[in-house]
Amino acid sequence: MGNSSPRGSRRTPLLALALDRSAPAPLQQQLCAQLRDVILAGRLAPGARLSSSRVLAKELGCSRNTVVTAFDQLLSEGYLEGHAGSGTFVCRVLPEDLLGVNRAAKAKTQPIADAGRAPRLAAHGRAIVGLRDRDYRHRRAFTPGVPDTEDFPFDLWARLHTRTWRRPDPALLQLGNPAGFQPLREAIAAYLNSYRGLVCDWRQIIVTAGAQAAIGLVVQMLLEPGEAVWIEEPGYVGLRGPLIAAGVEVAPVPLDSEGISVAAGRRLAPKARAAIVTPSHHYPLGTTLSLARRLELLEWARGADAWILEDDYDSEYRYAGRPLASLQGLAAGRGEAGRVIYVGTFSKVLFPAIRLGYLVVPEALIEPFTAGHAAFGALPSALVQPVLAAFIDEGHFATHFRRMRRLYAARQAALVAAAKTHLADLLTVAPDDAGLHLMAWLKPEVADKLGDKQAAQIAAEAGIAVAPLADYFCGAPTRQGLLLGYAAVPEDEIVRQAERLGEALRRRLG
Repeated sequence: MGNSSPRGSRRTPLLALALDRSAPAPLQQQLCAQLRDVILAGRLAPGARLSSSRVLAKELGCSRNTVVTAFDQLLSEGYLEGHAGSGTFVCRVLPEDLLGVNRAAKAKTQPIADAGRAPRLAAHGRAIVGLRDRDYRHRRAFTPGVPDTEDFPFDLWARLHTRTWRRPDPALLQLGNPAGFQPLREAIAAYLNSYRGLVCDWRQIIVTAGAQAAIGLVVQMLLEPGEAVWIEEPGYVGLRGPLIAAGVEVAPVPLDSEGISVAAGRRLAPKARAAIVTPSHHYPLGTTLSLARRLELLEWARGADAWILEDDYDSEYRYAGRPLASLQGLAAGRGEAGRVIYVGTFSKVLFPAIRLGYLVVPEALIEPFTAGHAAFGALPSALVQPVLAAFIDEGHFATHFRRMRRLYAARQAALVAAAKTHLADLLTVAPDDAGLHLMAWLKPEVADKLGDKQAAQIAAEAGIAVAPLADYFCGAPTRQGLLLGYAAVPEDEIVRQAERLGEALRRRLG
């Protein structure tokens, strides 16, 4: 036996052990048998460290000598081993292993009933499973929708977190308002009013566990199952889940050069009760909803007694000109703010795992939505909210935002240049005024031979993540293109991977 414990063995597991003093078997024999069983069943892994005899005796309410006797028996049988000064551990090689007994097979004495049968899901459950949403969360070229996290000021964030939670205000430890931490709601309102052109009071802010949770809350509170909702075609796949879960009818509405076609929406789903739009920067095409189309959409909502959900998604990152005013701000200026609900998220501005979004609701919906948020129970963690409030209030958010906007602008320029050099015969890639990705349109001769889904598969085989535009259509795709994310990719890597993507596609084309 060595003097050092096995790697990772400092962790002591919790065990469900109990001694029966009315049983005929001695206590040490009961304990020995129970420990042997949990070891053989795999609930105590090889190399796992056991609690000390003193701690285990206290937990079981028995003498320490009882535990020591049981340990000694298992040591002699070869199930445990002692490390001087470190404790007692499960042997890495057990007697059954030496005898050739398959412990994994032995543990599976009771087969799971119907293991090969597909589970019975509800209709909306089957629809959610069938969503064509790929996993684009890996940080590699050219994953769309992923922000850079290498340059986030985590040291500063950690100091703010420590300052808040080393000796927290007792009020922070209670459930608090379901609408969120008031200082954070105030900070969000100030940011939206000054930068995004909204007209709102902090009381209209409801903090959620991300944009999808925000959309789910809206749909659950305002729409009946079976009622129709306009969504953009193509559009963000992630919002379909909350709609399907609520049982509403998804009505894809095509886009033109001015954004979502209100005329087409009236024709395809004339009784729709809501429309979800990305007016400042459509995802994924990058189209901006024209002023005329915004006014037409507001007119439709008023006449149809319908709601407009304005999803701001990644439009904060604008690289040319002034930030575009929000649809909510336009509606407020016309006295129609009661029809628009604004949805925002911090996942793209900070980092995805923060899982914080927010709604800006009309005043009439503040109390109903707060009650609904509490009832549904999908509240965001209170641990992050005061930290983010301080991050915004003390100016760190603005500093980080400006730095990342410069970084992303440089990376977009690098991607445009790299595409011109290495992909010009395959893809048409033009700069965009906003967002975290670029649309790369397949040249006609490439689209005829491959199509965007096959092109994406070829890229994946070369270790490159691109998203085919086809995945963003509910129906048959009308255009062939690839989404190239650049935000999380350093400039030199952008150049290398663009060259690699071009080589992979050319090899397949012959």
